[in-house]
Amino acid sequence: MHHVEAQHAAERRLKVLVIAPSLDGNDLSEPEWAYRWVEALSRKADVTVLASSREGAVPLEKQLPLARVITWPEIRWLYQKFERFNAMAKPGLPFFVRQCRRWIKAALANGERFDVGHQILPQGMRHASAFADFDIPYVIGPLGGGLKTPTGFEAEVNASRGLANRLRDLDDFRLRHDPALRRTYQKAALVFGVAPYVQDRLAEVGLQRFHALPERGYGNFAPEITRQSAVGQLTLFHAGRVIRTKALRDTIRALAHLRDLPGVRLVTAGDGEDLPLCRAEAKSLGVADRIKFLGRIPRGAVEQHYAAADVFCFPSFREPMGGVFFEAMAHSLPIITAANGGPDFLIDDSCGIKIPVTTPDQFSRGIADAVRKLAMNPDLRQQLGAGARARLQSFGSWDDKADLMLTFYTQIIAQAHPRPLPELERATS
Repeated sequence: MHHVEAQHAAERRLKVLVIAPSLDGNDLSEPEWAYRWVEALSRKADVTVLASSREGAVPLEKQLPLARVITWPEIRWLYQKFERFNAMAKPGLPFFVRQCRRWIKAALANGERFDVGHQILPQGMRHASAFADFDIPYVIGPLGGGLKTPTGFEAEVNASRGLANRLRDLDDFRLRHDPALRRTYQKAALVFGVAPYVQDRLAEVGLQRFHALPERGYGNFAPEITRQSAVGQLTLFHAGRVIRTKALRDTIRALAHLRDLPGVRLVTAGDGEDLPLCRAEAKSLGVADRIKFLGRIPRGAVEQHYAAADVFCFPSFREPMGGVFFEAMAHSLPIITAANGGPDFLIDDSCGIKIPVTTPDQFSRGIADAVRKLAMNPDLRQQLGAGARARLQSFGSWDDKADLMLTFYTQIIAQAHPRPLPELERATS
């Protein structure tokens, strides 16, 4: 009777079980975009979500009134004392997975049925899923991360080798040898990745089906404005955590190749371990007077700087996706970025200029060439800015994301419960 179940699923609101350990519409990054996705999905399907709850946060059941919400408290001391380590390694996740496994087992034993499951978080490709232990067809993702440092940049990046690099090395080993992790991806009916590089990363695991899909939808666009900087006058904006791979240092070096264009200036917002080195490099190269280091600033102030800029220059060369690109495109900003990882998928010729990632010297010169091209051509800036807005719109709103998910879910259910051949077709086949 499996085909009957599939037909019934197509005729009613789907029952979707979502696993997402951190959801919060008032947070940033993964918790916020995953929340937007689940919120939109709950308007179109019967959603049950298994998540963690954090002390002091608005209760998830209040944030998602249309969904059925099951939560377990996050391990408080991990978040408060080791916030960065907790965000990256997620040491409390195995405990959360065990709780999900117990809940699903009890729900199924009590007669509950779910048409499809979706493990939407964590985004990193290093965590096994509770879904792998059950017969519920499920999808995973969008997954991201796991990018290698380009060879020419290894020396500079490894000079400040931190936890992320060590975890990346461990990820390589686990993807080859951890049976639970491999089974999670092998058994998934569909794996979403934030960009095509994810499929390459998981190729040796053996996926049933893969689809590249940016993790974010667009919300509200900023008001359209006409930027009127003159030829040779340009304000670049860089925003994000200041670590070596985010390429603020390379952008500073690019300014040193543009001494004949003193009207090109850089504004950067963000803090991090590489910031002192960036300040020192700007001083040693003689371009400190053309750079405004804002440090960490409030969200509203970041939006003001997007609006005031002419170009968003964020050539991060090991970027899984980059939510800042969505923000910049919503402000109709042309983009300068790296031809690698998520940005290589997200940004095309309609909205930006992508720089090949080779060596630090060639990279900074490539950034400088792109800046020069835009500084000397206001019409091109206007054209790429309009293209950025259109490119963002092509990725779909959150409601569009939810509709697309329902399409994929329906396909997966049909594959899990195929219709038997009619009697006549069976007899003649």
